[in-house]
Amino acid sequence: MILRLTPWLAALLLGACASAPPPPDWQANAYSALKSYSNAYLSGNSRLANVELDRAKAAVASTGRPDWMARTELTRCAIRVASLEFDDCAGYAPLAQDAPPSEQTYAAYLTGRWTGINPALLPEHHRALVTERAGAPGQGGSTPTSGVLAAMKDPLARLVAAGALLQTGHLSPPDIAVAVDTASAQGWRRPLLAWLGVQHQRARDAGEHAAAARIQRRIDLVLQSGSHVP
Repeated sequence: MILRLTPWLAALLLGACASAPPPPDWQANAYSALKSYSNAYLSGNSRLANVELDRAKAAVASTGRPDWMARTELTRCAIRVASLEFDDCAGYAPLAQDAPPSEQTYAAYLTGRWTGINPALLPEHHRALVTERAGAPGQGGSTPTSGVLAAMKDPLARLVAAGALLQTGHLSPPDIAVAVDTASAQGWRRPLLAWLGVQHQRARDAGEHAAAARIQRRIDLVLQSGSHVP
């Protein structure tokens, strides 16, 4: 399966493809490398992922555009957030001063700093969740965010949103179930193991031993499917 990158990234890297003349090679090379990076990372192949990310960054760096490199680094950060690997978007930080407001807003979203952010500046997939969270229980509303997550059509965006939501401290058990089901349906081993781990820990903390044992069996099965993910 070929991973579909988020539309905002595709628009940046391949926006000229529909018009003449053909886009420069760096755009196609960066887009191809980022797709390969995403697929490799989510499947748990860290070695290949690192190679493809370096290839993508080299292509974007050839333009001398810090704002485009910022978007590339945010793509990396988003994919890591989907897998619950948080580093505060470290690769983006040195580029933040040259990033436009939309990238700065997305960085805040990915790192769980949602207070005061403007949903209109976010990629389309993520606007409803921030809006809903602002009106969630304890903040003036009543609709569970799991419904918003499940309604996201793009599975990667759904996992990114769940990871971002986890960092806000407002992730519910139904949210976790949505993330587990999404990663499972796509066969994305790295995020599936991460989200099953969260589900397993919560079951143990709640004293739900039968559920914890069932989840552990799922974890063991995923671990048997390959050797890339530690």
